[in-house]
Amino acid sequence: MQLDEPSLSGVRAIDRHVPVRLLNYVWHRLGWPTAEALAGRAFDVTHSLHPLLLPSRAAAQVITIHDLSFLGSPDPSRPDVRRDYPALAHEHASRADRVIVVSRYVAQEVERRLNVPLAKIAVCSPGAPDWPARTAQPSPGYILFVGTLEPRKNVGALLDAYERLLGRRALPELVLVGKATPSSRAWLERIERPPLQGAVRYLGYVENSQRRALYEGARLLVLPSFEEGFGLPVLEAMTVGVPVVAARRGALPEILGKAGPLVEPTDPEELASAIDSLLTDQAFAADCVSKGLARAREFQWDTTARRVVDAYRAAIEHRRCASA
Repeated sequence: MQLDEPSLSGVRAIDRHVPVRLLNYVWHRLGWPTAEALAGRAFDVTHSLHPLLLPSRAAAQVITIHDLSFLGSPDPSRPDVRRDYPALAHEHASRADRVIVVSRYVAQEVERRLNVPLAKIAVCSPGAPDWPARTAQPSPGYILFVGTLEPRKNVGALLDAYERLLGRRALPELVLVGKATPSSRAWLERIERPPLQGAVRYLGYVENSQRRALYEGARLLVLPSFEEGFGLPVLEAMTVGVPVVAARRGALPEILGKAGPLVEPTDPEELASAIDSLLTDQAFAADCVSKGLARAREFQWDTTARRVVDAYRAAIEHRRCASA
């Protein structure tokens, strides 16, 4: 079938009605059916947008690794991820002709933890969304967190920091946005009790079409994660003109650069101080907004596309040399 989107007018979609769980199992464990068998045609490259290969008879094989969190705490809502990713990622990454990652941090982790040579890894960071910067700062606005409510997001430290500030003076509301997980129950129960009751609001998962509106009303974004492979909310916030406080961990320093304060995620007092500075020091907040807007412009989708195409070409050459 032909896709309807004008930007994909040259793309052909091939639809095969195969149960996803069954297909994942035979793909990941047996390497069958191949892309050629499913599509009835040959390919130069097969690209899997997760860490496990899309099987092929002859095409160069590329995988994308967004982060390695699945090695420590796989998503409990995805049994196939828990079953396959930790067990098979090392082998599949070794067999891939190229490994695409979203940040230099993930590239270093893939080299260190999966023993993939850096020469076989391509850093292709996402581009910033096509959103205009807001023209005015909201008042009073709110403090925003965006991300799945899982242990590595460190929401508990954010609640600790916010509670400390709440005991000192009036604060904008804290708004938590993201899918809840079983491990988030204690956080959600905590915000229903004093002193956080009525001061913290949980919105749950928000569709992509509504995300810009969230940032539009935010005084600042706080992302205190222990680990992020990229940290898309940071880029989204900077694009709109929202100042950011982020943890000095994972890829967050790489994405934020010098556009906002970086803090130790295990230190609620340092986190509280950084939040307070952006709320009370207008000159500092304005400087972070200006630097964030400039930083966001460095992430362009056309650059991403060129790097992906370069990775495909390198993968094809690698496969050709390996087959010679």
